[in-house]
Amino acid sequence: MGLVRRARRMYREMTIEFPDAHCELDFTTPLELAVATILSAQCTDTRVNQTTPAMFAKYRGARDYAQADRAELEEYIRPTGFYRNKANSLIRLGQELVERFDGELPGSLDQLVTLPGIGRKTANVILGDAFGVPGITVDTHFSRLVRRWGWTTESDPVKIEHAVGELIERRDWTMLSHRVIFHGRRVCHSRKPACGACLLANDCPSFGTGPTDPTEAAKLVKGPEADHLLELVGL
Repeated sequence: MGLVRRARRMYREMTIEFPDAHCELDFTTPLELAVATILSAQCTDTRVNQTTPAMFAKYRGARDYAQADRAELEEYIRPTGFYRNKANSLIRLGQELVERFDGELPGSLDQLVTLPGIGRKTANVILGDAFGVPGITVDTHFSRLVRRWGWTTESDPVKIEHAVGELIERRDWTMLSHRVIFHGRRVCHSRKPACGACLLANDCPSFGTGPTDPTEAAKLVKGPEADHLLELVGL
């Protein structure tokens, strides 16, 4: 119960830090989110968002991907890296959606993970942000932070998902994922976290991993919310 209380207290602090946390991939349909998430592998969200507008204008539905000219599709997505493998996934995704789901992306985890290019992490992104179904997205930031916080010692993403799901109410899972990822990108960096400028410091068993001096730590806080985050800790 002590861990549950601490985890939920930390989550409440994150809702103050990032009230408007959201998926940082741009999309307007479930299929666009699926495609953008596939492209985001080993690539920044910013680069994906720079790449997808022209592509989404060209490929509007599953059938467009299923029938895509491979060389042309590869050119659209080349900036995201690993473009040959990604093009293969997108074409096969389109084909299977047409053949098995009448061209529509299914809204269940069990069905999504059977599709090319969509693993459990991607499926939870799609469910949470396109279908409103609560899901925990265990990416590298999420895994790193919940272990740093002592929420779990697991390293397997599925085990992490289940362990954290026991701590936080299901209705909050999707926003928990966004807020943890935001916190990881802006404050709790991998090599040098901004410990001395972190709102979660009092509940963090890893406090001191990064600089604890507030002035030094403040320089490490990133993102458009930096001023807000520093104000919350009196800096």
